[in-house]
Amino acid sequence: MPDYTYEKEVKAEGFVSVCGVDEAGRGPLAGNVVAAAVIMPEGLMIEGLDDSKKLTEKKREKLFDIIKEKTVWSIAWATPAEIDELNILNATMLAMKRAVEGLPVKADFALIDGNCSRGFEIPTKTVVSGDAKSMSIAAASVLAKVTRDRQCLEMDKEYPAYDFAKHKGYPTKVHKAKVIELGPCPEHRRSFLSFVEKEKNKNKI
Repeated sequence: MPDYTYEKEVKAEGFVSVCGVDEAGRGPLAGNVVAAAVIMPEGLMIEGLDDSKKLTEKKREKLFDIIKEKTVWSIAWATPAEIDELNILNATMLAMKRAVEGLPVKADFALIDGNCSRGFEIPTKTVVSGDAKSMSIAAASVLAKVTRDRQCLEMDKEYPAYDFAKHKGYPTKVHKAKVIELGPCPEHRRSFLSFVEKEKNKNKI
C-alpha cells in the first residue's frame, strides 16, 4: 500500500511542496497520453487509495472526486499527433511537465512514477512502481486513469465503430481487427499502427 515515505524523505531535504506525478495511456493505439500531478495536504489519508490498476472502475470514480476535492491537482495530456511527432516516451514527459506546471500551487519537487524524468523545471526523483508506493503518485494515477477512460468514452461517441468504450484504445484483437478493416480514425496514433502494413503485406503474398 502507498504511504508518505518518499514525500517525507524529500521534505527532510528541505523541500516544501512535493507533488506526485503519474500517467495513463502509454500503451494504447489511440487517444491521448494523460498525466496528473497531485500535492497532498500534510497527513491527508484517503481510505482505499492505491495504484489505480488495482482498483475497480467504481472505486476509481469515487476516489477521483475525493482527490479533486481534498488535494491540489492538475491534469494534462499529449495528443496522438504529439505522440507521433515526439515518440511516446517524450510525449509522456511532455504531458507530465504540463501537469506539474498546471498546478495552482507551485511544486518545488516532483516524484515521478517510473524510471525516466527529463524536461522538468524543478528537481525530480523517479520511483519505479511509484503508484503502489507513494501516496501522491497513487492519487495522480487515479486522476490520470479516470480522465483517460472518460476521454475514451467521448471517443466512442464520435467513432462508435471502433468500440473505444470497451477496450479504451488498447491493442486488443478486436481493436486491431477494426483498424485493419476500417483504417485509422483521427484519434489513432499512426506510429503505433505498423501491424496494419504487415497485415496488408501478408495478404499480398
